[in-house]
Amino acid sequence: MTKTIARIACIALLLAPALASAQRDGDRRLYCWEENGRKICGDALPASAVDAPRTEINPSTGLVRARVGRALTDEERAAAEAEARRAAQQAEAEAAARRRDIAMVESYATEADLERAYDNRIILIDESIKTSRMGVANLRMSLLTQLRQAAEAELHGRAVGKPLLQNITRQHADLMRQQEILEQQLREREELDASLQQARERYRSLTSARRGG
Repeated sequence: MTKTIARIACIALLLAPALASAQRDGDRRLYCWEENGRKICGDALPASAVDAPRTEINPSTGLVRARVGRALTDEERAAAEAEARRAAQQAEAEAAARRRDIAMVESYATEADLERAYDNRIILIDESIKTSRMGVANLRMSLLTQLRQAAEAELHGRAVGKPLLQNITRQHADLMRQQEILEQQLREREELDASLQQARERYRSLTSARRGG
């Protein structure tokens, strides 16, 4: 046993320099880059070539170890980071959409159940639209009445009173504001219809896939 251990130790001592040399050769690199239109190679990379595109070669085997592109400018780096963020946000949005689709299929046993869930939202917004339309009609009627009063005063050569002018201005502003609210509600109603149609299509596609086509 002692002789065996001694032989192994001797072999290790003999191999150590070779292993160390191989390790050093493995760590060494040959760099090749272009400078002023000429290809230059060397075992050290000068500061002037640090940001340049280069090829790194193992001098022992002649094989390419790495290809390094040129350093990005601040603008290019910012653009790359922005693109990476955009891609990550898109991936997250797609994952969220898949989760919503799965939740939708698991929440509604039938397409009719899905439509009933939308019906509640449709009823609420339809009631809001109805109320807004009545408000617009009432404000318009009130404004027309006050405008007639102002017109009659002018026809009879009387000055239009300041309170009436203030009321006309206020009523007109209220009318414009109410009309904007109504227009927003009508857009939301259209978007809700489109959302329901898309939900129907996704629901049919997902349930069909679960049934195997």
